Amino acid sequence: MRITAVTCVKNEGPFLLEWIAFNRLIGVSDHLFYSNDCTDGTDTLLDALAARGLVTHLPNPAQGRNYQMEALKAAKDHALVTQAEWVWIADVDEFLNIHVGDHTIPALIEACGDPQAISVNFQFFANDGIDRFEDRPVIAQFTRSHNPDLWCGEQAVEVKSLMRRDFPLQYFGAHRPFFKAKLPPKKRPAWTDASGRPVQHKFLVAANPRRIRRFPARGARDFATLNHYALRSLDSYLVKNDRGDVNRENRAFDDSYWRERNDPAWQDRSIHRYLPALNAALKELKSDPQIGRLHAACVAAHEARRDALLAQPDYRAMQAQLRAASTLPPQEEAMLAELGLAP
Repeated sequence: MRITAVTCVKNEGPFLLEWIAFNRLIGVSDHLFYSNDCTDGTDTLLDALAARGLVTHLPNPAQGRNYQMEALKAAKDHALVTQAEWVWIADVDEFLNIHVGDHTIPALIEACGDPQAISVNFQFFANDGIDRFEDRPVIAQFTRSHNPDLWCGEQAVEVKSLMRRDFPLQYFGAHRPFFKAKLPPKKRPAWTDASGRPVQHKFLVAANPRRIRRFPARGARDFATLNHYALRSLDSYLVKNDRGDVNRENRAFDDSYWRERNDPAWQDRSIHRYLPALNAALKELKSDPQIGRLHAACVAAHEARRDALLAQPDYRAMQAQLRAASTLPPQEEAMLAELGLAP
């Protein structure tokens, strides 16, 4: 089965090999990367991987700051997408944790009844007090998250989506594909959650602006969960904050973003089923002298940027603020205060 993963990156060098190796383990056959404004060696490492036929790497086509949507618009017509049987659009900090069969995307598709799209709910993994960046698999380091059924007191949790070739696509969104609003009901796609159940009608037709990219997670994750490591270590979060992201250049995250994703109420190690094979795959990738050297250069650049940031008073203050921040999401803390139950 030909499965293409599409993603946008900026300064993700230390994390590329893990994400590529993991995706290959779950059945991804092709990777289409768009990069912009990299200063840590991400683009150089991707070029070396591309020269070996392991990925396809292109400059982000965006003329302004809407990096992700411009790249997805271009990706729609790329041969790796048009010739794929399935397309998976995700970020480098997102790992599709499949609970069924042999834990691959084909097994997930079969369990869901081979629909035209599958949307999988996020599970946000907390920093859980880990300060130091380490050059080892992210999925091994971070094991605690919010209750997977609830996030910030909400039952509806965001999703990312797999799409089959015959989906009646109008355009890609970052979280789900869209079809034409006037498509007759009989021609609407078969679309399930990660338990193989039809997605809710309002999500399907994008009728509710608040639910365009989310639906309740309870009962929706029998076959898969999307592990999202948005924070990683505090070191890496500071570098991420300095970097901005692929959507808006120089966007700084305030501590509400950190607190919303740093709820350690639940422990989940299920993704560790992949670790033995992942470690072997990473060892093989790094055994290539150039790939190993370029990966190490990305790691060194990441650590050097952290050190440069922490030489600045504002970033030292940010580090102290995040270390001291409550692990209750702001929305839950406000709800408890309203009920007179504030900690």
